[in-house]
Amino acid sequence: MAELPPIVDLRQSATALRVQRGVMRLLRETYDMACYAEVTLRSGRRADVLGVGPKGEIWIVEIKSSLVDFQVDKKWHEYREFSDRFFFAKPPELDAGIFPESEGLIVADGHDGAILRDSPDTPMAPARRKALMLKLARLGADRVHVLMDPGPK
Repeated sequence: MAELPPIVDLRQSATALRVQRGVMRLLRETYDMACYAEVTLRSGRRADVLGVGPKGEIWIVEIKSSLVDFQVDKKWHEYREFSDRFFFAKPPELDAGIFPESEGLIVADGHDGAILRDSPDTPMAPARRKALMLKLARLGADRVHVLMDPGPK
């Protein structure tokens, strides 16, 4: 079995991990979404959180833990083609005004989250959706397998 990328790769700050937890709780509990952390997309970009809804809708959430984190990120536009809805997520202390009005916005901490601004619905191309759903099915199964049987070290 191929080596899986870690769910936490040690590049995330403690703040980003708290936001990730709150985002995933929000998506799971409020929108009945199955959530994946750190999903590498076909473009090579990695989604911080990817949620799959009960009707197959796909949301990507890009976590920004600080002003500098947002300012240096020039790749976020690329996530749109891999999702039906795209959101930024921020901790409560980060100013919401730095984020583009055209994108969804979530505020989250280590306990829960809330949507501050909804995302426009931009349906994915069917072929891209099918390929991504297949990838997610395999990724989810592989992550569970590694937890059940980490194998020899």
